[in-house]
Amino acid sequence: MTTEVRVPTLGESVTEATVATWFKKPGDTVAADEMLCELETDKVTVEVPSPVAGTLAEIVAAEGTTVGVDALLASISAGAAAAAPAPAAKSETAPASAEGKSVDVMVPALGESVTEATVSSWFKKVGDAVAQDEMLCELETDKVSVEVPSPAAGVLAEIVAAEGTTVDASAKLAVISAGAAGIVTPSESEMHPAPVAAPAAGGKDVEDAPSAKKAMAEAGIGRDAVTGTGKDGRVMKEDVAKAVAAAATAPAVSTPTAMPRGPVNADDAAREERVKMTRLRQTIARRLKDAQNTAAILTTYNEVDMTETMALRKEYKDLFEKKHGVRLGFMSFFTKACCHALKEVPEVNAEIDGTDIVYKKFVHMGVAAGTPQGLVVPVIRDADQMSFAEIEKAIAEKGRRARDGKLSMAEMQGGTFTISNGGVYGSLMSSPILNPPQSGILGMHKIQDRPMVINGEIKIRPMMYLALSYDHRIVDGKGAVTFLVRVKEALEDPRRLLMDL
Repeated sequence: MTTEVRVPTLGESVTEATVATWFKKPGDTVAADEMLCELETDKVTVEVPSPVAGTLAEIVAAEGTTVGVDALLASISAGAAAAAPAPAAKSETAPASAEGKSVDVMVPALGESVTEATVSSWFKKVGDAVAQDEMLCELETDKVSVEVPSPAAGVLAEIVAAEGTTVDASAKLAVISAGAAGIVTPSESEMHPAPVAAPAAGGKDVEDAPSAKKAMAEAGIGRDAVTGTGKDGRVMKEDVAKAVAAAATAPAVSTPTAMPRGPVNADDAAREERVKMTRLRQTIARRLKDAQNTAAILTTYNEVDMTETMALRKEYKDLFEKKHGVRLGFMSFFTKACCHALKEVPEVNAEIDGTDIVYKKFVHMGVAAGTPQGLVVPVIRDADQMSFAEIEKAIAEKGRRARDGKLSMAEMQGGTFTISNGGVYGSLMSSPILNPPQSGILGMHKIQDRPMVINGEIKIRPMMYLALSYDHRIVDGKGAVTFLVRVKEALEDPRRLLMDL
């Protein structure tokens, strides 16, 4: 029987890819899930696994060919030759009982553009009994944490990837002796896990991606000037772009990328603790710095009298919670006010794509949330179409998932504008940094009683400072000020939201 190998889903807005490299040739025996080829898009690199075990009968799309989603890449003659055995339990692993079998625990789908993860912690040890769907370990990517459940009930026979190991999206993590009873004795390899094998240094020359070769030729730079991030050090198109950008911005005199530490005496060094940054923290740091380097960030401020919003919330919060089953907070008011203002100032809800401005006729609201692992921004989709109750439920649910590390990548992508509430931590004023590629972010702050002049009289009012950071490349000062004024007006007189004024 012949099985077709087709181009997988490439991700949001990606419609085609280039076949960069074939790892197999016609006639080669392949195992199920063994990598056949690598595709390169303008955003990510995608490896294509074999859907079945058998023999690679034909390659339809040769290296360098541009293919669309679901295009035919190759065909596999399933069972035509002795299928390569799946990399199951090693001989050192204690065998399963007669009625059991070995089940591999593989890295689950990590999401679009995520190709590797780090094993942060194992909840079980070799020899432990596990139930089906019981959590075995936790993986950490540069965006989210992923818990890995057991695919079957049995005994954890082998841990292949120890804590701290970096694994790719198709790696094996462990082996379960399904249905096995009793305790499995850990093997020598489990007690002393071998390090992840590095690519062979003396193998055949690595073939760079065709689009990367073309880009290097057009840019006039040599192969030695580019650091490859693809498989086995293969140079990809994005690597060339990074090398060109680095060359353009490099200073005449070589300077260190980070300020070196000053001298530390022995007594102080003994009282220090050095902890490696998590992948999430590294990504946060990189994205924030990229935002400062790329966008022309400017911040404008205003203040809002929260008297009317607080009175409305106090009057209806009990009835609201009784009917909708969720507390009425301030975030729904601010979300509604921002959606209202974005309609009048659409450039704050837009983004730059090359030399184009993309205006979004919808609002996917990012709501920044602090977690023990770092700052994440879950997205409330179509917030402009939601009621107060729907917004509060969505924010509560996303916030809970964020704190538990359960957010998926899809839940943190596609935002068009962001709200950050530093007031919950007591912040009186701050200048938030953009969340690229968005062009605007609103900073909320602490509500504090201050003396204000109202109709010629000094009164004590609950005041909050608002800060709008925006990309001055597409948002002018007039638009930014207008946005803040509309938010201020909606919060100081919430009836305007009802009347769409």
